[in-house]
Amino acid sequence: MQISVIGCGDAFGAGGRLQTSFYVRSRSSRFLIDCGATTLVGMRRLGIGLDDVDTVFVTHLHGDHFGGLPWLLIDAKYISNRTRPLVVAGPAGIEARFVALAEALYPNSTRAEHNFDLVFVEYEERQPLEIGGITVTPFEVHHPSGAPPYALRFDADGRVVAFTGDTGWVEALYDVARDADLFITECFQYDETLPIHLDYKTIDANYDKLGAKQILLTHMGEGMLVELEKVDTSRYMISEDGMILDL
Repeated sequence: MQISVIGCGDAFGAGGRLQTSFYVRSRSSRFLIDCGATTLVGMRRLGIGLDDVDTVFVTHLHGDHFGGLPWLLIDAKYISNRTRPLVVAGPAGIEARFVALAEALYPNSTRAEHNFDLVFVEYEERQPLEIGGITVTPFEVHHPSGAPPYALRFDADGRVVAFTGDTGWVEALYDVARDADLFITECFQYDETLPIHLDYKTIDANYDKLGAKQILLTHMGEGMLVELEKVDTSRYMISEDGMILDL
């Protein structure tokens, strides 16, 4: 399994980083975890085409995590000439939010004829969902976004990759991270505790209980980026746009 960091930034472009998106290539499937507004740009930089994506899994409905979907739609229609289905899995209401967004950006884009099916699937709390050889289990977290936000745990090819999405600290993260081959956690701040975002000090205080084999810090704001030299690199990897990890 290979994970490519398409974008690891926050909503504000801290450090000049692209918005959140990860590309996972396994024997079973190829998929995106989140699709921020800059995702198509990041895919181009890494030589990833839309035909290299089977499914998009969205953690929550904020623009820096799902706002890139309309660009995937127009790429599929006008550039990639996609013919096979594209599946988008996300929180309840994701299809309606997508249509509203796409129509605001490109009027009639969702109603125009295209040669592929765009299929939306909704999560149910802690109910494993099997799509294209991948099993994803959603865990509700705390990050108000107009629909339930989720951390996601993926099982594929005997490996487990988990991602917090955006959230304040919740004990469900123990279940998300436990024994994961890679646990990707947002780390917006260094030592400022917020109700809807994680910080390095809180993550580190829970390091042993998380029980993940590897931890990758992502979604870092300016306050975290200026403190990177304080990160214990024996415990954590620091994400960068374009980083590629093999599991």
